[in-house]
Amino acid sequence: MNVPIRLCLELSLKSLAALIVAGGILAAAAGQGIAAGIAQFAGEYSGSVEIVKADGDTDPRDMSVVIREMKKGFTIKWTSTTERDDGSRKSKTYEIEFQTSRRNGVYSAAMKRNVFGHEVPLDPMEGEPFVWGRITGDTLTVFSLFIHPNGDYEMQQYDRTLADGGLDLVYTSRLNGEPQRQLKTFLVRH
Repeated sequence: MNVPIRLCLELSLKSLAALIVAGGILAAAAGQGIAAGIAQFAGEYSGSVEIVKADGDTDPRDMSVVIREMKKGFTIKWTSTTERDDGSRKSKTYEIEFQTSRRNGVYSAAMKRNVFGHEVPLDPMEGEPFVWGRITGDTLTVFSLFIHPNGDYEMQQYDRTLADGGLDLVYTSRLNGEPQRQLKTFLVRH
């Protein structure tokens, strides 16, 4: 039995319309999933860690991080404060804006402005860190790549994993792929 061409065409157009609607729903859900991934980390956290020096002495360090959601990404601002032997305190603060990339869950760092006023990553061949981030499940990771003047490379990795009441922070540094230091602490959400 031959089905009239017009009926086949109508069925095909209805199927196509259904696919377009379904695709739009899936795309919206995926967009909400990305936003929800960032949103779950947003907040202010603080804690401390004991760093063991080469001589075996410990160096207490206060740490804090603020994660803010933005329209097309997020910012992370973290501070590390060390108390010196004389009682004075020295703080280092870094703040980086991360923007969505074409890869789901991967974010590029926008750390300086180019001549057109757009935020762009730094240049590791000029001694600046190349930084990017990703969200996988309940872990927000920030990577920093440094290229030393002699061509050696250093990778720093900050894993911030959601935990009851805050974040588990694991910091790892590697020089030419070899582990150099690893720090673990818990940061309380405020």
